[in-house]
Amino acid sequence: MSRRPRKGAQVSFTPADGVLPQPAIDTVLGLRFTIEARHGGGVDVDLTDLQPRALAIAFAGALRRQAELGGSLGAATTIKQHMQSYRRFFAFLNGHKEVKTGADLRAEHIDSYEEHLSDLGMSPIHRHTVLAKTLLALRSINADHPGLLDEGLCRRLSYTSASPLGRSRPRDAYSPYVARQLRDAARTDIGEIFRRIGRPLGEVVEDNLMDMTAAVEAKIAAEGRISCADPAFKRLYFSRRRHGLPVSSMSDELHGRHHLLARDIPSLLTFLSLETGLEIECCKALTVDCLRNPRAGTVEIAYLKRRAHGAEHKRLRVRDGGISTPGGLLRKLIEVTSFTRRFVPGDCLWIYCYTGKTQLRAGIGHPQAIIDGWVGRHSIIDDDGRPLHLTLSRLRKTHKALWYLKTEGHMARFAVGHSPEVAARHYANIPSLRPLHERTVADALHEVVEAAQPTILRPDEEALWCDGSDAAPVPPGIGRALANGQQDVWLAACSGFHDSPFGAAGSPCPQPFWGCLECRNAVITARKLPAILAFLDFIEGERARVSASDWGIKFGRAHARITHQVLPTFSDHLIAQARAEIGPQSLYLPPEARA
Repeated sequence: MSRRPRKGAQVSFTPADGVLPQPAIDTVLGLRFTIEARHGGGVDVDLTDLQPRALAIAFAGALRRQAELGGSLGAATTIKQHMQSYRRFFAFLNGHKEVKTGADLRAEHIDSYEEHLSDLGMSPIHRHTVLAKTLLALRSINADHPGLLDEGLCRRLSYTSASPLGRSRPRDAYSPYVARQLRDAARTDIGEIFRRIGRPLGEVVEDNLMDMTAAVEAKIAAEGRISCADPAFKRLYFSRRRHGLPVSSMSDELHGRHHLLARDIPSLLTFLSLETGLEIECCKALTVDCLRNPRAGTVEIAYLKRRAHGAEHKRLRVRDGGISTPGGLLRKLIEVTSFTRRFVPGDCLWIYCYTGKTQLRAGIGHPQAIIDGWVGRHSIIDDDGRPLHLTLSRLRKTHKALWYLKTEGHMARFAVGHSPEVAARHYANIPSLRPLHERTVADALHEVVEAAQPTILRPDEEALWCDGSDAAPVPPGIGRALANGQQDVWLAACSGFHDSPFGAAGSPCPQPFWGCLECRNAVITARKLPAILAFLDFIEGERARVSASDWGIKFGRAHARITHQVLPTFSDHLIAQARAEIGPQSLYLPPEARA
């Protein structure tokens, strides 16, 4: 193209403009180097112990290229997972001495490796993820060095596994009982944390130790921390021992007045995730400028969700007030960590003192041991009464489940930040909510059955019905019409003979006469007891005439309805009077009763 195109001038191209530049040759062939990950800082890569060396160098180069800008590996934790997968694959290759370089690999080696992973007891999904990391490296090697790998192996790289992947087991939510314990424990600790940081010196030391403590405090104020080997720290340590004061937690007490401590992290993460529903990895990646656009008691949290490809930068509006609200908690965290930031540059929100090695750290790794200690201190138990094993990644599901219960399953209100389909599939269809769904279905079926049942009136209710009282359990306006008996059918009074739920509107009811026992239009009163009792005697007599299966199909529901619902409604005295009215004469029954 011409060097300086101007407005209105034609643009011309030369054949050289269409020639792509040759990629730079990878000059790094070592097995030990550092990768600066886009998320999580530097990762020290050391693959010098892998054999064969030529293949290890190829894998190391693939790892480095995948972690470059635009590559598929962006987080430090993901890079470390790929390194562990490489080690597993090379350990398998130790039994295949014929493999010296990438050209010696065959498709059979990949299939044997998959069988090896299966023999180790890995689930299909776990086996798939481990195998995929090795195949991704081989695909990168094939792309950068065409013709190096065997043709059959290249065809094998087109798919991960020939066996079915199986269904994943989604994370379940904690029960409301466990969530309440976690929230109460977190709130208790958060209050103590912010009362501790910045507390005056005189409240934490004895008067005779004030000078030595002041010297240690001055060291911390100047350098951010003090080592256990520091002379000032040792003098205070032994002096406290001579006075019979506790010394095991002295470093925590001294540094805890200035910094967050590692033991504070579980309560802060737990409360933040339970209150906002943020994923744990998003909570860990929060920065000091995460609070945006405060408005009317709310504020937006700007966070990064790396796995939302194409929409990584997100915002969530939350409540903003005291430290019991997400916005107030984050604002307080930013305030109390300002002193620590003088010594640890960076914008990570989570900056704290790790007193085990007396280090100031930024960022959160995998603090499972600290989490277990926090759960143990508060004696948090699961639904079975056993000590809880807290998995932070389940807190988001717990928040969603609690919100689902609060919204009573109303999908339009529940699906916040997701489509209704995704919210239903990933956050509503979980094991902990299954009893709720089953109970809801049972209640709905019960309501349908109740709506289809006849209205049974005791004498006192019948009096209200005849008077047209608003307290009557039948629709107003039809009581007097049914009370005179002009709309009676065989076993009940019918409030809609030409509006039957079993037939078309305007046509007579097509059901046999005992169908009234299953119809919402039927109204059964004490004056229908003689007919009902006579029909009960008839259907019980039919037991001897027809088979049990035929009798159950024809009269089973009617018999159950009379004996379990109709007769228990009336007193024994009314039933005895009604049975006396039947008399010894044979009761006329419609023809369909004997059909």
